Amino acid sequence: MSSFRFLHAADLHLDSPLRGLGADAPAARIRQATRDALGNLVDLAIRERVDFMVVAGDLYDGDWQDFRTGQALVAAFARLTRAGIRVVAIRGNHDAESVLTRSLRLPDGAALLRADRPDSLDWPELSVTLHGQSFGTRDVQQNLAQGYPAPLSNRFNIGLLHTAATGRPGHAAYAPCTVGQLAAHGYDYWALGHIHAREELLRNPWIVFPGNLQGRHVNEAGAKGASLVTVQHGRVAAVEHRAVDAVRWARATVDCGGAADEAAVLDRARRAIGTAVDAAEGRLLALRLRLEGDCAAHDALARDPAALRQKLLSAMLEVADADAVWLEDLRLATRPAGDDAGPLRLRDDAVGRLARAIDSLAEQPAAMPAVESYAATLLDRAGGLRQLLGPDHPAVRAAAGDLPPELLLRARDLLLARLAQR
Repeated sequence: MSSFRFLHAADLHLDSPLRGLGADAPAARIRQATRDALGNLVDLAIRERVDFMVVAGDLYDGDWQDFRTGQALVAAFARLTRAGIRVVAIRGNHDAESVLTRSLRLPDGAALLRADRPDSLDWPELSVTLHGQSFGTRDVQQNLAQGYPAPLSNRFNIGLLHTAATGRPGHAAYAPCTVGQLAAHGYDYWALGHIHAREELLRNPWIVFPGNLQGRHVNEAGAKGASLVTVQHGRVAAVEHRAVDAVRWARATVDCGGAADEAAVLDRARRAIGTAVDAAEGRLLALRLRLEGDCAAHDALARDPAALRQKLLSAMLEVADADAVWLEDLRLATRPAGDDAGPLRLRDDAVGRLARAIDSLAEQPAAMPAVESYAATLLDRAGGLRQLLGPDHPAVRAAAGDLPPELLLRARDLLLARLAQR
């Protein structure tokens, strides 16, 4: 059997819509990120001189906003085929939503496998046979892999499958199957899609989720890209992750424990930001920063969140260019080092009663309906604000009755600290 190399990609989500970006977000660069990542993938394929590429579903993110989305994909595939690199793809659940996708004409040398039954392509010159089936509808609940044909003898058999496998948090359980079932099917490599985190389910045979091509929000953090597969004499010799993302999402936690003042916290934050910028390897870094720990600086940090954000932005400029990093969000989870409000709780007057009431705020489930109602009222006053903030924003979560306990603790600590200053 021959030797060759191919790229396994999935979940391009081309032109995925933006949600919950702040006013200072580099929206144009983030909006362009999925297209830039696709361009980087094509550059990688040409640079590595792969023989072909497989894409295991979710080329798009549902119905196109306009034809330029489809044209961007056709142009990328055409660059590959002009370079002698063939492309085989299947539709995933997001592609099945789009009527336009079904009528899209791909360039010669690029194939989209059918949806009504398992489809196969045989390339005798490479001793390769590819098998796969596109989604015909979004909600595919049957085990598609059960209907895939038996492997062809004297061929390197590749199965393309858009699936949740045995299920993964945050992903709908489409086309369920088990690792044991795929392994027993007899294929040499299973090219999976749908799960956005890279995962090697098995290495004999290889069963791989490459992850999505470009992270779309902070919950899709870290390097994103495709798997470069090297086959020598009919056997997999190497499977390497290659990052092609244009924007790198990341979380960084700054341990503020014991920090004497705000300046000490900013010094620690500078180091954490610098480390995250280096890890982004020249990409735009979208960074969520969390400050935590018991420290004497807590009151100064909590007193003016807007001012603290501006000071952290200044710290960023000391370690990176302005266009290299964006502070996606700041989470303040520090706590006072001491208990300045302790004496207040012992007082018998109105101040003491108020301190004790505040102290118990975070431990009273009865307070949640009032918080939920207040947050919902504020959000409803501005149409579309929920969509703008996104489902993870604390105000939106509070309105849905899902306020994180740590936010109540922060509110308690801030109120007690302010009261102690009076």
